[in-house]
Amino acid sequence: MVQALGPAEDVPPSLQVCGQDVQCVDEFTYVGVLIHSSCSSEPEIRPRCAMTRTAMQKLDHRLWRSHIATSTKLHLYNIYILPIMLYASECWTVNKADVLRIDALDQWCLRRILGFKRLDFVRNEDVRHATQQPPLSSNVKTRRLYLFGHIARMSESTDASRILFEPPSEVWTKPHGRPRNSWFRTVTNDLANSYTGLPEAREAAQDWVYWRMFTKHSATHS
Repeated sequence: MVQALGPAEDVPPSLQVCGQDVQCVDEFTYVGVLIHSSCSSEPEIRPRCAMTRTAMQKLDHRLWRSHIATSTKLHLYNIYILPIMLYASECWTVNKADVLRIDALDQWCLRRILGFKRLDFVRNEDVRHATQQPPLSSNVKTRRLYLFGHIARMSESTDASRILFEPPSEVWTKPHGRPRNSWFRTVTNDLANSYTGLPEAREAAQDWVYWRMFTKHSATHS
């Protein structure tokens, strides 16, 4: 299979590689992660939400509606349910709609754990206060900034560091239309919310202990 990142109309249905027809696809799954040619993470986030809901529903009668303490239920939720949703989330490129979808799923799960029904009219703020759980989108942001710090500490000769920090080639031209959202742009917005620029963040990330504290504070106070 071959995947091209860009407009679908410019991609042929197949290519010849060593005399063999190789199909060009819009998406494929690599180590459990769906990669889409649009560079959007929405095609990955939607099935992750569905898998998480299914896992919650399977444990509904045996766990969430049981007489186990709420603190134990939340502990099990963080250990066994959230990893289903957050797998490879540090690589997600998210927009406002994605953030709302992620936090809506988290609210649905927490209300199920607390035993709230739709007609109970309990505010989201009350659910957060009762569970002391941060919004799931802030967890995704923390993981994304951890990955940024890991890349920032890499040698400048590595491919990941060069892709992230080297300026584009002089012969590169900006495509027409609105620029596509990217992981780098998402990280830049994360840092802007903390009043931190990219050069300052790259330097701060060299201190792993400080960067870990910074990412936690940035995610919970954004």
